[in-house]
Amino acid sequence: MASSDSEITHKFHFFDVYKDGHVVLHRPFTEKIPAYDDPLTGVRSKDVIISSDPPVSARIFLPKSADPTQKLPLLFYVHGGGFCMQSAFSAQYHDFVKTIVAEANVVAVSVEYGLFPTRPIPACYEDSWAGLQWVASHSNGNGPEPWLNDHADFQRVYVGGDSAGGNISHTLAFRAGSIGLPEVKLVGAVLVHPYFGGTEDDHMWLYMCPTNSGLEDPRMKPNAGDLAKLGCERVLVFVAEKDHLMDPGKRYYEELKKSGWAGSVEIVENLGEEHCFHLFNPKYEKSVDLIKKFISFVKQD
Repeated sequence: MASSDSEITHKFHFFDVYKDGHVVLHRPFTEKIPAYDDPLTGVRSKDVIISSDPPVSARIFLPKSADPTQKLPLLFYVHGGGFCMQSAFSAQYHDFVKTIVAEANVVAVSVEYGLFPTRPIPACYEDSWAGLQWVASHSNGNGPEPWLNDHADFQRVYVGGDSAGGNISHTLAFRAGSIGLPEVKLVGAVLVHPYFGGTEDDHMWLYMCPTNSGLEDPRMKPNAGDLAKLGCERVLVFVAEKDHLMDPGKRYYEELKKSGWAGSVEIVENLGEEHCFHLFNPKYEKSVDLIKKFISFVKQD
């Protein structure tokens, strides 16, 4: 009983669009797990609401070593998932951030941002920026979240993310440099297999962002002027050899070096590996290497 409404008009990497406008995600469901205190690593976690309208929340992680007499670096993490999938509360991302927190001895805030199609792009950017501003509101020790007031060093803040989250992390660093984050020093940004323009996924991003400015939209393809304004001192970019996003990731690295930005950028190539392989097999030798490099970057003063 097929009707014209059942006709697919757009087939994208992560979803199909039907003639009547409805969207069907290829992987619509992400199982979420509650925050918990991990007896193995001693890492504690809890969830906070940053905003109810629009809905923005986060999971905060505190390492076993946390002591109010010694402030710790803070990592603001942005999960991947093609701007339309996944969650800061999934087991995959909970475990990844927990590992970073345990081994790097940092406080982490993993943001839960709005996803297409419920909330089209730019919700992901606006929600993540609202989350980072909320984190910054604790810099004087009088914010709403005691864990951040008591334990976070706001002169040692990092942003990081993978895939779509790597792209969003770039935008956060750009906004920190162009708009500012009062009383906060953004030291570095870690972009793991980030999404940038230059592949067949460009038109999917444009569809998810109805207010886009075309194939040269600076959120998708950062221009030299925006790159020069990154508000951090260091950037670490990972690219994977078998990832279709490898070339845009390399191009980002090269363009950042040429942009006039005053910071230092490093690139790591994961030879023979697929996109975000480390999340699917974290015990694998090359995954361990990637995680160790991530950790050394946020531990380096």
